[in-house]
Amino acid sequence: MNEELLTIIEKNSRIGLKDLAVMLNMTEEDVLSELGEMEKNGVICGYHTLIDWEKTSIEKVTALIEVRVTPQRGQGFDKIAERIYNYPEVRAVYLISGGYDLLVILEEKTLREISNFVSDKLSTLDSVLSTATHFILKKYKDHGTILSKKHIDEREIITP
Repeated sequence: MNEELLTIIEKNSRIGLKDLAVMLNMTEEDVLSELGEMEKNGVICGYHTLIDWEKTSIEKVTALIEVRVTPQRGQGFDKIAERIYNYPEVRAVYLISGGYDLLVILEEKTLREISNFVSDKLSTLDSVLSTATHFILKKYKDHGTILSKKHIDEREIITP
């Protein structure tokens, strides 16, 4: 497995095959073959675009929901995590350490939609003991990319 290849495409999945080959000192065919093999083996799970929704006219609310659950005998947290991640509203589910067991990430148009999901779908699951919802107010950095760059004043200073 080529860790350098994975690191490069994780930062920029749109990089061209030719550029990858040059950067890795490989042939384009070898790069393509490695990418195909890693996709087939599930190492590369998908390609995504990072969007700063605040710079669009589209409203999006992101919530991090901590969930405390009762693990199921013989299946631990996997079965309840699967039930949760199968909801189309759910962007991500993580098993976490600390006071809660799972972290669920939702992205919806309104706070009410998130609230309804938590009260109508998530909290009604038998294994769910409690939840704590946190709303993202502003994203500064996401997936290694800085979203809110400081404004640099490029005016020339003139002194008498």
